[in-house]
Amino acid sequence: MNYSNPHQTDRTAGGLLATKLTANMKAYRYVREEKINQRQRNRSVTALAALLVAAAWNVNADETQTNAPPAQPTSEAKTAEKGAPLPLHQIEGNGGIFATLSAYIVNPPRNGEAVGRPSVGFAYVNLGSDKNLEALTLTESPFSRLELGYGWDHLGLGDLPLALRNAGLVNYHQDEVQLHNFNARFQILKENDFDQKWIPALTAGVHYKYNDGISEVRSEVAKDAGTDLMGNAGLSRQQGVDYTLYASKLFTQLPRPVLLEFGGRATEGVWEGLGGFTDSYNFVFEGNVVVFVTSNFALAAEYKQQPRDYQAIGNLVRKEGDWWTIDAAYVVNKHLTLAAGYGHFGNVLNDEANGVWGITTKWEF
Repeated sequence: MNYSNPHQTDRTAGGLLATKLTANMKAYRYVREEKINQRQRNRSVTALAALLVAAAWNVNADETQTNAPPAQPTSEAKTAEKGAPLPLHQIEGNGGIFATLSAYIVNPPRNGEAVGRPSVGFAYVNLGSDKNLEALTLTESPFSRLELGYGWDHLGLGDLPLALRNAGLVNYHQDEVQLHNFNARFQILKENDFDQKWIPALTAGVHYKYNDGISEVRSEVAKDAGTDLMGNAGLSRQQGVDYTLYASKLFTQLPRPVLLEFGGRATEGVWEGLGGFTDSYNFVFEGNVVVFVTSNFALAAEYKQQPRDYQAIGNLVRKEGDWWTIDAAYVVNKHLTLAAGYGHFGNVLNDEANGVWGITTKWEF
């Protein structure tokens, strides 16, 4: 559901500038700046270091493997027992896959424990064109039905600053944005509640998002352009609140267990909020399917619809496309999960980010 943009566009100035930006972009040859290259190398080292740390944790970790896919703890357990470290953390700091959510709660209290234990995660995605996305995530489930989470997302803008300068915005320098996500999710229904095998887990969430950096981007662009291009295009805010509702159901009647998860989101965000926020809500669909190939190895596919309630700015801020990913996850032990994926993210600002790769890991205490 899309609503009309409330902003009035300066058509004369904006049109002339869009023509100039398009003409200059044809001559742009994607020259890499040494500062951006150094940042890219440093972040690749960071991603590799995260995997090495995860592997080191595994050396002394409990080697006992789980023999079941993610499910709520059974009432028959008489002592506190650690289940599989699933679901994963998605990039906003909720239980999920990579971009989509799960109705299951991350690391809830075990039987005999008053509160749950924390979980931490890390994700890295190489988006191409010197752009990259990193996420640090944390969740705590104080009660069996409540999950609290935080996600820090960092987007390196890659070759966009150089493209803007080549297009005439010679004073532009902002090369990153950071998104802070504060999440609270409540599980309305547990899977198989009321002794009904057909009932899925059902979880509702509220997610406050604050973009640290988008105001500077908007200000620098407006200063050189002589008009508020981003505001006129509908990218007028640096914060917003998303609302989600997700259902998850595990089917064990098939040759291998299959998990279906789907839900809806009401959002004002553009590119999860990393591109800023509009003044109106859009309602989008998202979901995933997971096949447990073995007791500790799973394949997943996810789809995430993206809103487009803003205007493109030449070839520098294009309309975003829907996301889909294919992922493989390995449960190392009852604390550690590693995953890698292939993603199709459509337009990311001035470039396409299709056929990109990423990694994610999560540790449950």
